[in-house]
Amino acid sequence: MVAIVASYSVFPSKETPKGQLWLSDNDQVVRSGHTPTIYVYQAKHNDGTTQRLINSLAQILVPYYPLAGRLSLAETGRIQVDCNAKGVTFIEAETTESLADYGDFSPSDSVRELVPKIDYTRPIEEIPLLLVQSTRFRGGEGFVIGVAFCHPLADGFGGIQFINSWAKLARGETLEPLELPYLDRTILKLQHSPTSPCFDHPELKPLPLKLGSSDINAEESKKTRAVLLKLTQEQVQKLKNEANEEPLQEGVRAYSRFEAIAGHIWRCASKARELEEKQETVVRFNADIRSRLNPPLPSNYFGNALTATVSPKCYVGEIVSKPLRYAAGKVREAIEKLSNEYIRSQQRIVLGEEQLDCIRGLFLGQGERRNVPFAGNPNLQITSWMSMPVYEADFGWGKPVFFGLAYVASQDRAVILLSPDGDGSIIVSMHFQEPHLELFKKFFYQSL
Repeated sequence: MVAIVASYSVFPSKETPKGQLWLSDNDQVVRSGHTPTIYVYQAKHNDGTTQRLINSLAQILVPYYPLAGRLSLAETGRIQVDCNAKGVTFIEAETTESLADYGDFSPSDSVRELVPKIDYTRPIEEIPLLLVQSTRFRGGEGFVIGVAFCHPLADGFGGIQFINSWAKLARGETLEPLELPYLDRTILKLQHSPTSPCFDHPELKPLPLKLGSSDINAEESKKTRAVLLKLTQEQVQKLKNEANEEPLQEGVRAYSRFEAIAGHIWRCASKARELEEKQETVVRFNADIRSRLNPPLPSNYFGNALTATVSPKCYVGEIVSKPLRYAAGKVREAIEKLSNEYIRSQQRIVLGEEQLDCIRGLFLGQGERRNVPFAGNPNLQITSWMSMPVYEADFGWGKPVFFGLAYVASQDRAVILLSPDGDGSIIVSMHFQEPHLELFKKFFYQSL
């Protein structure tokens, strides 16, 4: 059980710019709530720990001043940030559980308690964009920093960039110029042109339904559970070898670690669900566009720079019966089509009147919205965080021994991360419908 010891409002340590920050179309269409993650440390928590965190948080809010503001609704019906320096929330807490009691920190209700709770019934203009909770384990054998980060402000890469910069200041170091956030979202404003190429965008269309089902409500209501599945470096290499066992055509690169792992997850999910062979299925991804655009975005761009893509439709029978390279190839097709022209074409149509209606409803107190299609059974959402430096969040007492999501996704989803061991091993945070989860785990390791 987690008990709150104290709660503080933390403000930028210096005067910061005021006014409205324009948010891009990419910022408008993401999930409207906060993303909860945890960083676990084995260091002792002493009297100075909380003050060090609060002082350095006030410092980092100077360059990252939009985080100290609040969301507001522009006359155009778009979300914007009111940079009013109302501050962020820092909570000091303790738990009656020991570090060992949490096991491997798989996402669960008990792990979710390690991140601040947010009352979404409050007017959205009053909800902090960042909430942090430092929770001491029983006996002082370690602690957790739980972060609730408002998704419309930035994607995972931007969130990690913020946390690592905060940690650097906590260590008494200073930020380099390229470590300061690039805040101007207008760099993603589109110049509409009648000659701009347009593509078919399956990622913005309804995904396949289960055969015999007329809507997604039945699948959306089914309970999911999360487990952490580890792949050793040897097991990862075995999957890559399996995906590349057939000679490739000249000039075609070998399937990557991500393509092999994603293909493996897709196959195991398709087997575990025991669906009909003629059931259509796709995998949905979010890809970072910072380096895919021409010209590329600044490396320190702070905002949502993600684009959605889906694999070509195929049948469950094909996924489960054909070699791993077939699924890996479908994953590659989804990624390789993301050219600058394709991304720009998607951006021209992603924010429609339906999304703007959702935004208006949000500010009228009609709850959190979801602008992305349900990607559960018979489909799958796969996210790779392997390129994100999540273990660099050293606040002065060493790197975290664990980083991960703190909540169970409501649809089938896999998040792929590097292991904190630094030995080439991988952790798959697998969120899956409960009745099929044990069978998924069986297939996941069966050939490894």
